[in-house]
Amino acid sequence: MKKSIEEIRRGELIEAAYRAFLKFGLGGLTSARISREAGMSPGILNYYFKSKDEILIWMIRYANRLITMEVVRGLERARSPWERILAIIAGNFPAEMFDVPTASAWVSFFSALPQKPEFAKLQMLFYRRLATNLRSALEPHLTVQEAKPLILGISVMIDGLWLRRGLDGNDLTREDAVALISDHVERALGAEMMRLMRAKAG
Repeated sequence: MKKSIEEIRRGELIEAAYRAFLKFGLGGLTSARISREAGMSPGILNYYFKSKDEILIWMIRYANRLITMEVVRGLERARSPWERILAIIAGNFPAEMFDVPTASAWVSFFSALPQKPEFAKLQMLFYRRLATNLRSALEPHLTVQEAKPLILGISVMIDGLWLRRGLDGNDLTREDAVALISDHVERALGAEMMRLMRAKAG
């Protein structure tokens, strides 16, 4: 279905906001910088979005969708519960995104959450999607209550590794991040459970 001019312009402005966010962080994200990044006048931004906060909400949704799409691509290739878990973990550290500038921008986002409840709500939706994906992989082998602390641990480790990458993470690679979390999950599940989790689907 062909997109309207309005949909195209809004999409361009949202992507420009994301690029500006990576350059300047949330605190340095101004309407002027977004407009300049998009190659449009500030009046165009004001025409398509009611406020700066509105475009920031769309920008956060866009950024979260990039990670969601990476997870989905990995899940499509997965052939066992363990491969599904690895796909979810790896998908949260896309190779083209897990760098110091991107992580630093997300540090600025997390620091703003106490003052921005609408941003915190979006992040909680992201966490719920992460938990749902992990539960679907763990469900055949763990009850909801058994899986709960493991899922929380994975979520906290993902956040912590992005934070570490943003603060002093030149020595922390994507492979390091994925290995740290997957090793933690393997130890938590134990050898017998891992044998079952690695069994390929028929």
